[in-house]
Amino acid sequence: MHKEDIPTTYYGVPIEGFDVFRRCWKECLDKSDYNNRRNQVNSFNSKNKWTKRGIAIVPLKFNVGNYPTFMHQAGAMVNLYLDGSVLIHHGGVEVGQGIHTKMIQIASRVLGIPVDKIHVAENSTYVIPHATDTAGSHSTDMWGMAVKNACDTLVDRLAPFKSDKPDGNFADWVSAAYFSRVNLSVIGYHQTPDITWDWATKTGRPYPYSTFGAACSEVQIDCLTGNHELLRTDIVMDVGKSLNPALDIGQIEGGFMMGYGYLMLEELLWDKDGTLITNGPHNYKIPCVRDIPAEFNITLLRNCPNVRGVYSSKGIGEPPFLLATSVHFAVQDAIQSARSDAGKSGVFSLETPATADRIRKACGELNFTKL
Repeated sequence: MHKEDIPTTYYGVPIEGFDVFRRCWKECLDKSDYNNRRNQVNSFNSKNKWTKRGIAIVPLKFNVGNYPTFMHQAGAMVNLYLDGSVLIHHGGVEVGQGIHTKMIQIASRVLGIPVDKIHVAENSTYVIPHATDTAGSHSTDMWGMAVKNACDTLVDRLAPFKSDKPDGNFADWVSAAYFSRVNLSVIGYHQTPDITWDWATKTGRPYPYSTFGAACSEVQIDCLTGNHELLRTDIVMDVGKSLNPALDIGQIEGGFMMGYGYLMLEELLWDKDGTLITNGPHNYKIPCVRDIPAEFNITLLRNCPNVRGVYSSKGIGEPPFLLATSVHFAVQDAIQSARSDAGKSGVFSLETPATADRIRKACGELNFTKL
């Protein structure tokens, strides 16, 4: 944790929203019942020689956005049709994270129409050129703002016709605008404001904001085989004012499990000729259903709006990936108990991924004479 009187990054940038950082930590401590469970883990380990448990809690601060500055721009096109339907073109790539759904929600909110009247077109550089990478967990921020910008313009263009016929519907106002030769196709554009960074002086703002979180994980390891089981994980995540809590919780769960696979399972191996031998599901292990925590609790931090995000939301794609370090540290905690029983003390190394053989070896030589 950062010192109380110096809430800055290691490169000297003040941490905005540091109170949210502390809230995530405290709420995770409370909801996970960490202190009581710490005692329970110690008690379990004192009574068991070949099975050990470990628990760890970690905080998170993740800078949302990309560097360099020119990547903080986005465009979108929104078209209105005479039947009251809407078509959105934007540069963000849908890869299962729900960006299309959020674009529809934003347009629905601005235009004041149901989401079933709004559609998203497939990505095309014919329509939206120079699209920034869908990365850095800020795609919804950028393209959401671009969509909002286009929709705001369309609302302004429809305003006179809505005023003339207040009891009409959206399709009526669009038709009236069309027959009055009003352009119903708008390009929206957004550039993230106040993004500057000087490497020489180390001053400015390299990222628009940070997302915060905390995770507590408890594991059980088998000292004889090195296998482990993820018993419970509690995550408290700052997502600002969520645009879609269901999507955000899904992103948190998925990001965490992806990080879990990276840190605990997915090992790349090559033969002496440099050929990759972990090249299929039979020898490259990815997280499966049974790897999901037996108890998995996700909490979205309340009352923490983000003034720099679209509708006060925050990006949430990549940050939860890093919270999987809580599992790795929990395994280290369990190994430490096994090593202590074996008379070993001091620092030890547990490389990633912490596969079964590495966990087994880290436990040290086991005395089987007392089996």
